[in-house]
Amino acid sequence: MSNLYSNSIFWIDADKIKPNPFQPRRDFDEIRLKDLADSIKQYGVLQPLTVSRVEVEKETGGLTTEYELIAGERRLRAAKLAGVYQVPVIIREGDTSMMKLELAIIENLQREDLNVVDRARAFFQLVNEFKFTHNEVAKKMGRSREYVSNSLRILSLPEEILTALSEGKITEGHTRPILMLVDHPEEQAVLFKEILYKKITVREAERLARKIAYDRVRKKEFMPDPEITELEEEFQDKLGTRVHIDRKELGGQIKIDFFSTEDLRTILDLISKSTGEKRPEEMLENYITKNTEVPGETPIDAIDDRTKEEKKEDDTELYNISNFSV
Repeated sequence: MSNLYSNSIFWIDADKIKPNPFQPRRDFDEIRLKDLADSIKQYGVLQPLTVSRVEVEKETGGLTTEYELIAGERRLRAAKLAGVYQVPVIIREGDTSMMKLELAIIENLQREDLNVVDRARAFFQLVNEFKFTHNEVAKKMGRSREYVSNSLRILSLPEEILTALSEGKITEGHTRPILMLVDHPEEQAVLFKEILYKKITVREAERLARKIAYDRVRKKEFMPDPEITELEEEFQDKLGTRVHIDRKELGGQIKIDFFSTEDLRTILDLISKSTGEKRPEEMLENYITKNTEVPGETPIDAIDDRTKEEKKEDDTELYNISNFSV
């Protein structure tokens, strides 16, 4: 009987076919579904659905036969939309839940009709519910282990991004740079919106993701220094505008905000004025020190061990001598 079912096509009422609980596909394009329904109205269902036969006990007693869909949900939905009463099916016997899931996934993959997110969720079902390893899933699908692992990583993205991916607003290639920022949700959200609204390419998105990641590393290397913060505030008080000190491994940069040429002139005047008020005595003192000290020798003041009183008496005596007249 099993062989007969496997090799024969039966016509079954569409209403008797229940959805496959392991169907990996969640999203169905309504426009394409309507196009298929129009085609079915004209030509009928050309490719049979695959179902399993299930005996269900009635509430009133006795058994009734139902059919559980394994593959062909899109065709079944379109047939119902087209008002078709019966659809052609191939009946499979003895399939376990895992086999039904495998068949549903393989059927969709072979038709290349499964979107990225649904494919990842199907792989997750195999791993989570049926305890397959990534390598085992890869063998079942005829893909590499990396392909399966990368597909599953997509599920770590926020639902908003998964929805955009399912709807084709961003591509699978765009998920790579977005996943680079999975530990930084705020930056990840910004990059996603850049891709979504500015329509940037995958390569450009990767460049932005690398730059964000690099900047964060550099920021960690140079944590805020309280002294630098204090200096920034002093600069801001003096110049009346925002000042940012960007410290680097060697030296750094001072960034001063301005809004017009007049602002620049005002800032320059303030710097000049501040320099003029503070520096002359210091410059003169430094000049005298540099030009009177001999390298390697100790200044005279440093070896004068006389007390203040002795110096005063000596200075008085020197004054009296210098003013003595004959």
